[in-house]
Amino acid sequence: MKPKSIILPKDEIPRKWYNILADIKMNPPLGPDGNPVSPDMLAPVFPMNLIEQEVSSERWIEIPDPVLDVLSIWRPAPLTRATAFEKALGTPAKIYYKNEGMSPPGSHKPNTAVPQAYYNKVFGIENITTETGAGQWGSALSFACSQYGLTCKVFMVRISFDQKPYRKSMMQAWGGKCIASPSNETKAGRDALARDPNTPGSLGIAISEAVEAAVGDTSGKTRYSLGSVLNHVMLHQTIIGLEAKRQLEIAGEYPDIVIGCAGGGSNFAGLAFPFVLDKINGKAIDIYPVEPKACPSMTRAPFAYDHGDTAGYTPLLPMHSLGHNFVPAPIHAGGLRYHGMAPTVSQLINEGLISPKSVGQMESYKAGVLWARTEGFIPAPETNNALAQVVAEAEKAKQEGKEKTIVFTFSGHGLLDLGAYEKYFAGELSDFSLADADIEESTKILENYPKPENIKSV
Repeated sequence: MKPKSIILPKDEIPRKWYNILADIKMNPPLGPDGNPVSPDMLAPVFPMNLIEQEVSSERWIEIPDPVLDVLSIWRPAPLTRATAFEKALGTPAKIYYKNEGMSPPGSHKPNTAVPQAYYNKVFGIENITTETGAGQWGSALSFACSQYGLTCKVFMVRISFDQKPYRKSMMQAWGGKCIASPSNETKAGRDALARDPNTPGSLGIAISEAVEAAVGDTSGKTRYSLGSVLNHVMLHQTIIGLEAKRQLEIAGEYPDIVIGCAGGGSNFAGLAFPFVLDKINGKAIDIYPVEPKACPSMTRAPFAYDHGDTAGYTPLLPMHSLGHNFVPAPIHAGGLRYHGMAPTVSQLINEGLISPKSVGQMESYKAGVLWARTEGFIPAPETNNALAQVVAEAEKAKQEGKEKTIVFTFSGHGLLDLGAYEKYFAGELSDFSLADADIEESTKILENYPKPENIKSV
């Protein structure tokens, strides 16, 4: 039997993260006065050791041994060739997937949750607040906090809180406290409920609540943790791509196409950024972040300065954004329902180093079901968006008669998303697509802010 998976030995787990800020130029985040944010301005929200990573331009940053000790519970993660999926598609393409569903919470999210919890612990922090969409980030941070003896409070977007009740149970199992957002615990939550008592919530609102809860602790022992968007989060996730590059080297392969779903950008960045470095240095490779058509920040929204949250507590970030007041349709890929995109990912789009794609909810579930019936694993709804693009690229390779190598991130399993699959099988799901007028209306708020420069790094 020919092995399908390439599993690195424990001693080959990457010892350093790759920092893309060493290789691209960025517009700075701005404060309320329109001037660049200084590190000390972020100190009430994040511990200084993570702020240092956020602004670092060092290409390689050491992974502390206590972080590796926890990551090694499931890492290195396997890289597997999806031969049954290839056969079902009748494609000459070779499809490899990095299986991030092997972690205790079942997704890629612990790759940054663990180091964030560790850095908070060594800085003397005792409590962490955060937001979560589909619940995977909240689960991951609850797990990570349990490893280092921290408390964790999670504001979970209301629609996902209702759709995925067992995510709350997972957080509780690891000692986390999960609250539906918007809530009455914060001013940001109360304001959102006043605007619309029946709101499904959004990641922007949940972020506002979590930040407010953190900075409102006068003891100074609470900080906020973000599961995507920011530079240090992208940094921690690059362990995915660094492992994948070594595994592909062992297989004698190099990808023609790299694909990852993208909501805030961390899962995509984790796989893609080490390959973006190769592309900057001359490699021919196509790199596709994939978003839902219901929340098209990369494919239809402008590159602008905007807040990362609804209440405007965060600095102004240079990113593709639908406007921080945008509330997406209640699709089941809750982790992709974010109004903006990571500044680093946005910058790479502007430079033409990556090419964003969007897919419909129905085609994503069709791809996910085919995957489950061939490769066995039931994908998370977010992962299904990447799979839909994999199918498109595999079919294109078939039409062209080209044997392309495709690599994507299987960002998480869908075992706690079976309610969504049940609705798909019952014919109760549908596609959502934003009208141009809706995007024009939601992005009007961006006219109030400075415009980022069109910077080119290469």
